[in-house]
Amino acid sequence: MPPNGEAGPGHPGGATYVAVDPAQRVGRIDRGIFGGFVEHLGRCINGGLFDEGSPLSDSRGFRRDVLELLRPLNLSVLRWPGGNFASNYHWTDGVGPVSSRPARPNLAWGGVEDNHFGTDEFLAYCAELQVAPYICLNMGTGDLSEALGWVEYCNSMALTYWGEQRRRNGHEEPYGVIYWGLGNEMYGDWQVGQLAAPEYVTLASRWAKALRRADPHIKLVSCGENGWGEWDRVVIDGLAGLVDLHSLHIYTGSADYWTNVLSPHQAERAISYTSTFLSRAAYNRGLRDVPGIAYDEWNVWYRTDDGALEERYNFDDALAVATYLNIFIRHCHWVKMANLAQMVNAIAPIVTTAAGAATQPIYYPFLLHSEAALDEAVSVAVSVPTVPEPLAPEPDRWHTRFQDLGPFAGIDAAATADSGGGRLSVTLVNRARESFPQLEVRLRDASFSGEARIRILTAGGQMTGGPVPGLAQVRLEDGSEQAKGDRMTLALPPGSFTVIEAPIEMGL
Repeated sequence: MPPNGEAGPGHPGGATYVAVDPAQRVGRIDRGIFGGFVEHLGRCINGGLFDEGSPLSDSRGFRRDVLELLRPLNLSVLRWPGGNFASNYHWTDGVGPVSSRPARPNLAWGGVEDNHFGTDEFLAYCAELQVAPYICLNMGTGDLSEALGWVEYCNSMALTYWGEQRRRNGHEEPYGVIYWGLGNEMYGDWQVGQLAAPEYVTLASRWAKALRRADPHIKLVSCGENGWGEWDRVVIDGLAGLVDLHSLHIYTGSADYWTNVLSPHQAERAISYTSTFLSRAAYNRGLRDVPGIAYDEWNVWYRTDDGALEERYNFDDALAVATYLNIFIRHCHWVKMANLAQMVNAIAPIVTTAAGAATQPIYYPFLLHSEAALDEAVSVAVSVPTVPEPLAPEPDRWHTRFQDLGPFAGIDAAATADSGGGRLSVTLVNRARESFPQLEVRLRDASFSGEARIRILTAGGQMTGGPVPGLAQVRLEDGSEQAKGDRMTLALPPGSFTVIEAPIEMGL
């Protein structure tokens, strides 16, 4: 069946509707899917969220304007220090007095890293945003002793060497970092210390067992690739009993409209394959607890390929981001974490100058999704005309294959409900280039019971003249409708993202 129960080609003579069954629960939403990622890449950290000496920064060097834009996203978890940067990052360079921290070459992205933003600064930033930290360990040039020391520094209550160093650096109580990644993209020839899959399994197995001795409460994330390849199969078979999550990475994007807005469905292929690998490994090993999936890098990215990656986004990209989040919601049984890569300046929803900070179009679908998502994903089916079959695109950055996953309906949908069954949220991505003036939202064995909030996001058609000139803008309409019975009729503009939040009553 096409993704999301979508209608077949041409949708001959059928009604145009989205059907939601609030009683059919798909799985519990883990707020971890609303995670972020920051790396020592370009101006993401230095000159982005951390800007020493700027009048816009607080006494710690944290840009106040960036914090004020990040807070409404209600991020759940923040991944650091990379990314590729992690494979040559030695955490001890970034603790203690700033004046004595050594500068090191940034082998991942070029230039020099001054190490002024290190472990204590990152964890203070997480505390400021009230997000869970997720630290990626250096499995490139680092060793197990270094990794154990990092866990000890962050989490040990004992009077040990690194625990005492943390106290001397001003933090008496342990940080209690739960999430630890076993390396980043260790399969890639761009990675410092690249490993073959069997080598990685051998090394990561040794690390995982030792790290759990250091702190039995931590959650470990194995290093995955695209989700369907040999690397993922070998790593999952080898590590399924030792880790809590298996990571996947995906970037898509194209100047071709249909390729751009539809290629996020490649994530569904990856989830299908990876969940099969995980289930198979769990069965073969007799595991009671099956690892979940962490999409700990995902975004639209195709325009830039330098050490800064300062992508400028348009509304097509926002539709793709909204679709990604719909996919993570629909597959919440498996996807327990997802980290938008990245948060500031580098392929980011927020950009800065010395004068201020501003948002890009991809900021808003993340914001609306994060605000609207309820406790559990529920069943949703779409019956609308399909979009034209995408042509095989010209070779682009990612060579993403997705055409075989179609046909694709003009609307992509997801729905969540609260545990008590009293509220419903529906997210609709209209990637079709025509409006749907009579789209029905139908409830099964439930009815709308009051005022529904309806927010519609469209392209703004203007450019900002604010602190960051040249950014594409969006238009957000926030309205309401008194909804009764089991149906609601909406007009969806072409190329739009709509969020419906409504009280409901179960039963008819």
